[in-house]
Amino acid sequence: MSKRLNIGIVGYQFMGKAHSNGWLQAKKFFDLPGEPVLKVACGRSEEPLKAFAETWGWQEIETDWKKLVERDDIDIIDIAVPQNLHAEIAIAAVKAGKHIFCEKPIALNTGQAKEMLAAAEKAGIVHYLNHNYRRVPAVRLAKKLIDDGEIGEIYHWRGAYLQDWISDPDFPLTWHLQKDKAGSGPHGDLNSHSVDLARYLVGEIDTVMGMTKTFIEERNLPGEGSATFQAGSAGEGKKGKVTVEDAAFMLVNFKNGALGSFEASRFATGRKNYNSFEIYGSKGSICFNFERMNELQFLSKKDGDDQQGFRTILATNASHDYIAHWWPPGHIIGYEHEFVHAAVDFVDAVVNNKAMEPNFSDGVREMEVLDAGLKSAESGSKVSL
Repeated sequence: MSKRLNIGIVGYQFMGKAHSNGWLQAKKFFDLPGEPVLKVACGRSEEPLKAFAETWGWQEIETDWKKLVERDDIDIIDIAVPQNLHAEIAIAAVKAGKHIFCEKPIALNTGQAKEMLAAAEKAGIVHYLNHNYRRVPAVRLAKKLIDDGEIGEIYHWRGAYLQDWISDPDFPLTWHLQKDKAGSGPHGDLNSHSVDLARYLVGEIDTVMGMTKTFIEERNLPGEGSATFQAGSAGEGKKGKVTVEDAAFMLVNFKNGALGSFEASRFATGRKNYNSFEIYGSKGSICFNFERMNELQFLSKKDGDDQQGFRTILATNASHDYIAHWWPPGHIIGYEHEFVHAAVDFVDAVVNNKAMEPNFSDGVREMEVLDAGLKSAESGSKVSL
């Protein structure tokens, strides 16, 4: 009989739904060494929390996360709230012996991230930072091609994560635009994903030069229903100051000699979730765009001059990571499947006492890069890590 793993989730909005679906689907499509049980959902507002729990099948609700993490019958704490709450919840939970499934970015700054890592290592629990794009089959194929030497020595990385959902000046001042809650704007939200993928595929970053821009400096205070990607109703007509950037760019040197560029913006008109990267090497190149997430573009210099060019690989064969558990070749998967893959790997790590990546250690190194980017943008100088 597989081990039951009781989960307590903190947060019930966008990421709460994505995580809940991941836990539910994991045990339906994969043979797991343990059974994830949706035990307790936690949030501040009781009525919407009840509705969330009923919809997704959480057995109980709790409005105080401190009570949740102390429960003896909880094995895993799933953190799906804004990043200003991550450190306090995670540290309390690991001290109570809970395994941690935490949404990105890890925290507000490097200092908090290091505290989380130290606590997790001392407790000896499994800790995971949910950079879901690592578990896209096409991205895993890119990793395999790189590790197999198919593109040779990597010369440079070009990453761009572009959205447009706050470009309307009438979009309200949600928590995403407040430094005390978000830490930064698209730099932490979007560049954190790009930095994680760059570290995963290319290597560690050595130096950083950054620049940021806030295009709209004041916004209306949010009304009811305002949330991620949702303007909601109008507030009371009062305005507040935007305290994060609307766009952030970085130029970096990798320790292996490669050059890199990062673009993150919520003002890229027409872009909804354009998470893309290009990697150029001595033997070939790879390109990926999440809006076509089942495809990987690959060019090999092994091909003759008369045949050379980027070809599209549809990463939906059973030989591609995770795909054998889903549908026949050519039947594509979507955004939600990455969270299922993370849940599958997390259960395996907990039951078999294995480390999982990315984890809080990766979160520390990622946050060091992001903080260096903000420091460089403020000073105008290159920052070494």
